Amino acid sequence: MQLTYWAEHAWLDTHVEPGVALEVSDGRFTAVRERVEAPPQGATVLRGLTIPGLANAHSHAFHRALRGTVQVGSGTFWTWREVMYQVASRLTPESYFALARAVYAEMALAGITAVGEFHYLHHAPGGAAYADPNAMGEALIAAAADAGIRITLLDTAYLSSAIRNKHSGEAPNKHQLRFSDGTAEAWAERASALKGSDHALIGAAIHSVRAVPADQLSTVAEWASARNAPLHVHLSEQTAENDACLAAHGCTPTRLLADHGVLGPRTTGVHNTHLTNEDIALLGGTTTGTCMCPTTERDLADGIGPAVVLQRAGSPLSLGSDSHAVIDLLEEARAMELDERLRTRTRGHWTAAALLRAATADGHAALGRPDAGSIEPGALADFTTVALDSVRTAGPVPRLAAEAAVFAATAADVRHTVVGGRHVVRDGVHASVPDVPDALASSIAALRG
Repeated sequence: MQLTYWAEHAWLDTHVEPGVALEVSDGRFTAVRERVEAPPQGATVLRGLTIPGLANAHSHAFHRALRGTVQVGSGTFWTWREVMYQVASRLTPESYFALARAVYAEMALAGITAVGEFHYLHHAPGGAAYADPNAMGEALIAAAADAGIRITLLDTAYLSSAIRNKHSGEAPNKHQLRFSDGTAEAWAERASALKGSDHALIGAAIHSVRAVPADQLSTVAEWASARNAPLHVHLSEQTAENDACLAAHGCTPTRLLADHGVLGPRTTGVHNTHLTNEDIALLGGTTTGTCMCPTTERDLADGIGPAVVLQRAGSPLSLGSDSHAVIDLLEEARAMELDERLRTRTRGHWTAAALLRAATADGHAALGRPDAGSIEPGALADFTTVALDSVRTAGPVPRLAAEAAVFAATAADVRHTVVGGRHVVRDGVHASVPDVPDALASSIAALRG
């Protein structure tokens, strides 16, 4: 069945084009016709600026339950982590499904059509396997399907609590027992049982160099390579991680990953905050991606990563909402630019077009979907429409609609989200989760101790 959408304005990679007819069949664009002044008969009308669907390249769905709670008082990443552990301890496959379904519906309302779920909450409290060893991961896959968005489940190896020495890590603490499979080989055996689909891809992740001993890094990398799957890793988010790695291995985390075959064009380093010049050269020279998560990085006081020089060195940039202090990829995009302005006291490090590319095409590529993130024939028909008549976006001339969207709009300005040609959000209302705030509130309330 062929569907036709008519975009009042559409972002076509380099410019805003008025009057664009989008023809869709079997979930992909079959034609993109410009200079169509009026909606064709039977077409669905999209008022505003239609852009490719946004890609949230780094998510921990259960962290959404922390919003508000962890903004009380002061502390560091490490004190925040203790609160996070308490929430993790209460989740079951059933409650995780309910929470993730609501979180992914919130993402759809924000124009996000695909999420990279960095998933390490594998087992029951105490570390015992569920009857289905992948019950938690399958709950996330089902939640994304219910919410109508695509997911790349980045099944995460998390085996130790800290670096002990160059040969081993410290045993997981009582909170982390749920995360650990014991060894990378056991992780690989469990992860191999996960099944992908049109809406769900299976990828891999190394939680961090502190959580996977050096001699087991290559096992995870080889598993991903054998499947041509995305591989993500938290990298140099905290200076304490760098210090521990230098003390045990005599090198930075980036060099350690390079020496064990982890870096490469299918790999994305998340945060990449505290890097040396050699680290930047290694990441860029191997075309290893960088996923920046500015709203989380500032919420946790992590620091501002060297995104400009990473991109210049050859590292593609993507964006994620990580701990979900907010879920708003437009905010992540402009925050990357505005944080850099604060750091350097100069403006204009990225154009609106470059920031949109990080939020769309490069984000989808980081999640293993190079056929998404553009409005062109053959691409997945995943797109979103941002209002141009809200109090935030009204005023600029249409040719500056991309600038208005990136630098002024918020998730609240998203009017439509379409995934595979199917309307998931229409006029700001989710098709299958009609009351997303209630779904969030009830699923989070169920986790309170």
